[in-house]
Amino acid sequence: MNVDSAIKDFIISISSSKGMSDNTIKAYQSDLNKYLTFLNENGITDIKKVDDLTVDSFVEKLNKKYAPSSVNRIKTSIKSLHRFLNFKYEYKDPTLNLAVTKGEKRLPIYGSHEEIDKLMSLFNNEDNKDLFEHAIFETIYGLGLRVSECCNLKTNQVDLNEGYVKILGKGNKERIIPIPDQTKEIMKLYFHNLRPLWLKKSNNFFYINRFGKKIYREYVEEILRKRISEAGIKKHITPHKLRHSYATHLLEGGADLRAIQELLGHSDISTTEIYTHVDEERIRNEYIKAHPLNSAKGLTNKKGDPK
Repeated sequence: MNVDSAIKDFIISISSSKGMSDNTIKAYQSDLNKYLTFLNENGITDIKKVDDLTVDSFVEKLNKKYAPSSVNRIKTSIKSLHRFLNFKYEYKDPTLNLAVTKGEKRLPIYGSHEEIDKLMSLFNNEDNKDLFEHAIFETIYGLGLRVSECCNLKTNQVDLNEGYVKILGKGNKERIIPIPDQTKEIMKLYFHNLRPLWLKKSNNFFYINRFGKKIYREYVEEILRKRISEAGIKKHITPHKLRHSYATHLLEGGADLRAIQELLGHSDISTTEIYTHVDEERIRNEYIKAHPLNSAKGLTNKKGDPK
């Protein structure tokens, strides 16, 4: 089987399986395209001709170009490909000895309460464009949604009277999320006043642009990037980091970790536990700033010499 067909076969297989998001599938495709390019450059067109030395050469090239986290992700993708081919066609798996190291989990970046307030205060809700953008960001932050969940939100998933949304997340797992009062008011303004103006024909997406079409993640990322710059916020706040902000602020407010897990739609509590480390880091930093023995003044005498 040629390499291109083997990769297409694998992508079709994971695309038809339940529980894998479009973004994950795109990531696999991107990683395996790099693999395909490398194999073509080295004259390998038959997937059965790939051996462990070929794989080692590919990884060596990756190490010179990408960060360790990216290399690990690509290694995981090619291991998945060859495992699939071994299972389906009994082809020899050249990645059996390929190690994928687990890097240290980085604490998620999030916006402080002040930064989120600064972002949301930019919008003039009497302006259609401002109201539209405001409603999108309020929805992502106020409900802790993935950007894809916001873009794909349907009108029948939203109950603005009772104040909740139903989300079908990863693995087709449904979760019900209450809408905060402030978020609900902005969503109502958009839904009752603006959406009917932009609706060209029957369309059940909750968020539609001025042409009556659904919105996409690239659009949301772009408008947030511009608004973050306009607000003078130095952090790299993305739509997904608004979701991080939601989780972190819930934890800071005393919410139970299991409740946050359910609201975020995490299947594993260990994924949610990263936010406890964020809170611990915040508390530690506050302690360092506040405790007199940690200040420069507290560690020096009046002459400026160490005590």
